[in-house]
Amino acid sequence: MVFLEFEKPLENLYEQLEKIRQVGEEGDIDVSDKIKELEAKIKNVKKDIYSNLSGWQKVQLSRHPERPYTLHYIENICKRFIELHGDRYYKDDKAIVGGIGRINGQTVVIMGHQKGVSTKMRQYRNFGMANPEGYRKALRLMKMAERFNYPVICLIDTPGAFPGIEAEERGQAEAIAKNLFEMAQLKVPILCYVIGEGASGGALGIGLGDKVFMLENTWYSVISPESCSSILWRSWDHKEEAAEALKLTADHMLEFGLIDDIIKEPLGGAHSDPEKMVKVLRTHMKKEIHALMEMDPEERITSRINKYSQMGRFDIRQSEPEEKEEKSSK
Repeated sequence: MVFLEFEKPLENLYEQLEKIRQVGEEGDIDVSDKIKELEAKIKNVKKDIYSNLSGWQKVQLSRHPERPYTLHYIENICKRFIELHGDRYYKDDKAIVGGIGRINGQTVVIMGHQKGVSTKMRQYRNFGMANPEGYRKALRLMKMAERFNYPVICLIDTPGAFPGIEAEERGQAEAIAKNLFEMAQLKVPILCYVIGEGASGGALGIGLGDKVFMLENTWYSVISPESCSSILWRSWDHKEEAAEALKLTADHMLEFGLIDDIIKEPLGGAHSDPEKMVKVLRTHMKKEIHALMEMDPEERITSRINKYSQMGRFDIRQSEPEEKEEKSSK
């Protein structure tokens, strides 16, 4: 198990638990009472830690190396999954995976960012940072879903779109903008789930949907805390302060009306019980797909456009008539 800095109290308890189990096995001793006592203590410590997480700590949890990634969810949620490759313009982007699967008998087109589970695979997947061809592949799959009336599911987990010169040369901004334009008008249901990091345009490129949900320990923002800190303070040292100021957690996103709901994770995060997290997501997807499929396509598009049109708040202030007259007389 990998423990983050704020999880250190748990690391000591788990080490004690492992030692007691070893003593029991090697000496053929009944240590069940001691094990139950330690397990209860671990549960209580977990509740204390995870009920008071800061914004930065949630960012750390969203990046946990053992956290389930897109392919883990796809392979365990879909009864059968066939991956499709290529954007038909340039090449296949390994940072975004997608294809056709079945959930509870309903065929869906499901896609998302894939970071990789090892150092070699992270390099292969470009750490989940997609190039323009990744977003064009995603759009190709969405248009295919529209032709066959399949709902679309997008799993978001990226530190951002790839910022390299070659990506800009191939039209990174245009590819993301085109996706937003097309997704707003797509005739089939679109469900979006932030399962890890939701950074900037990299997340938005497959993040416009009828319903947008965030897992409990994820974040969604125009910029990462480290990048924000480097711009404002010329250093990453203020990343924790930046995370709080950005208000990027699921609680804040729900409060601002930018997402539709928060999906609870197992105590300790999705990585502490991936099987349970898969079951929760599968059940949630079944319910939401059914509800959206019942709607008329035109009604669904109108509702989707209205949803995004109502985001953001502004206040137009006009000077009082007396003030205007006073100014004109002067």
